[in-house]
Amino acid sequence: MNEAAILRTLNAFAVDVITIPSVDDLFWYVAQNVVGPLGFVDCVIYQANEAGTNLAQVAALGEKNPYDRSILNPLHIPFGQGITGQVAQSGKPMIVDDLLQQRNYIPDMQPARSEICVPLLIKGRVVGVIDSEHPDSGAFGQAELDILTTVAAMTSAKLELLAEAERSHQRYLDLATSHVQLSQETANRRALESKLFAARKLEAIGRLTGRFAHDFNNLLTVISGNLEFLAADVTSADGQASLADAQTAAGRGAKLIRDMLAFSQRTRLAPELADLNEIAANVMTHAAPTLPASITLTKSLSDSLALVAVDIRETVNALRNLISNARDAMSGGGILHIWTEMVTHSWHENASLVTPLAPGAYVCISVQDSGTGIPEDSLPQLFDPFYTTKPVGQGAGLGLSMILGFMQQSRGSVSVTSKLHEGSRFRLYFPIAQIEKNDLLTIDR
Repeated sequence: MNEAAILRTLNAFAVDVITIPSVDDLFWYVAQNVVGPLGFVDCVIYQANEAGTNLAQVAALGEKNPYDRSILNPLHIPFGQGITGQVAQSGKPMIVDDLLQQRNYIPDMQPARSEICVPLLIKGRVVGVIDSEHPDSGAFGQAELDILTTVAAMTSAKLELLAEAERSHQRYLDLATSHVQLSQETANRRALESKLFAARKLEAIGRLTGRFAHDFNNLLTVISGNLEFLAADVTSADGQASLADAQTAAGRGAKLIRDMLAFSQRTRLAPELADLNEIAANVMTHAAPTLPASITLTKSLSDSLALVAVDIRETVNALRNLISNARDAMSGGGILHIWTEMVTHSWHENASLVTPLAPGAYVCISVQDSGTGIPEDSLPQLFDPFYTTKPVGQGAGLGLSMILGFMQQSRGSVSVTSKLHEGSRFRLYFPIAQIEKNDLLTIDR
């Protein structure tokens, strides 16, 4: 092959190599579009594994490559074995004039008489080998060695660029992954900080509320007692009316105090074995007459509920509060649905609860309305004492906080989901009762 043709082939390779996108494309291009046109009748390219212990045939021209990008029976040769293995181990090119004199020769498709083999090097490390055989002895000399060494150098340079591009891409992916992880960790930390702040706030308010309610309850007891003594002495109609107003106000104050004590978890509960289906059914029976005709009351009570250990009176009060709120949210009418179910709670579901629960089985009672819904920005404050979305004079804002305090004191929790103009759903989670062999109820006091 004349020098001009060789230069044209190498120049074309130098131009094309810039756009070759992958290692696989590069090896096949070199075998089929460079080594072949340079006058070599046979070519096999080997790639070294990452450990630098083994060679594998990855591209070929000649009998090993009958069509397209295929290799018949690709060989795997350990470093140090055969001509290619010796070149891979030493990192130096080799020309063998007569393979019949070589004991280490590993015949492939057809026995050859001569062979030339040059290493592919990146920073002194062997990453592959370009090998060519010829049926005649002495077919390769210094000229062929110079040509194949040049091709190997250009191929190695491109391999290094591709490796660096892959490393850069991997670094980018690692950075992107780290960024996502950092963002997630930041979001998780903020969520935990928000929950911790909310828990501390409720705890502080609970302590203050409990102390205040306890002291104020003592004052109300004195006031109520004196009002009862005065009732016997007041005979005029105006005096009796005023006394009745004072007694009504004292009664409302007492109820407010009870709600505050429930929120602060200082109510004296009297837990007993109960069936939430029975409680729900009784509450609905008494609530139905108080609802306007425009509200439809429906229920779905599970047939297989476990018993719970609850203070029945406080459970009834909690359900009445939720029904009252649902009624107020459906001034234009709608559907009020109550149902019970058994649920299995897991740690990852704690995000949906106002306060976390331990994993396990719970009895859940839900109250859902199709009313106005609750604004999303109001949901975090919903269980704060004295917070209400109702107009002034239509609620003290203690109903939901009382429910939360009662549920926490009962070792349960609450969840709420709501969408504007679609309604709200409140769920109360009660732990199932633990009954010993002697059938006596065990309750955490």
